[in-house]
Amino acid sequence: GGFARCYELIDVTTGQTFAGKVVPKSMLIKPHQKEKMQQEVTIHQSLNHKHIVQFFSYFEDENNVYIILELCRRRSLMELHRRRKTVTEPETRYFVKQIVEACIYLHDKRIIHRDLKLGNLFLNDQMEIKIGDFGLATRIENETDRKR
Repeated sequence: GGFARCYELIDVTTGQTFAGKVVPKSMLIKPHQKEKMQQEVTIHQSLNHKHIVQFFSYFEDENNVYIILELCRRRSLMELHRRRKTVTEPETRYFVKQIVEACIYLHDKRIIHRDLKLGNLFLNDQMEIKIGDFGLATRIENETDRKR
């Protein structure tokens, strides 16, 4: 729900970089908000695909929930759009193919993202798409769930 702040983290022992998503518990007061946070973590940590932001770890203290994720230095398609205003047709094909591959993977696992937008389509150093932010995602348990 836009509660989180993101930071670049460095593991000083390995030099590896990560994205740290910090969610203040003060923003998770209502029971359904805590539930949605737990569902986001549960869904995201079950995923492993080259076009989905990699989930590394999750922990909490008395004040915050911390989620450690793959760092996407090139930000998102939202920033690319703001900077360039346009993308070429070959670039569009390149991006759409990756988004579709990730969606097929998600749907095969009976997961729907429900919030695909430029700001949730992240870019790594190689300009590859990484779908992120599973805050509105849900797992379809049976066919009747799809109607909701």
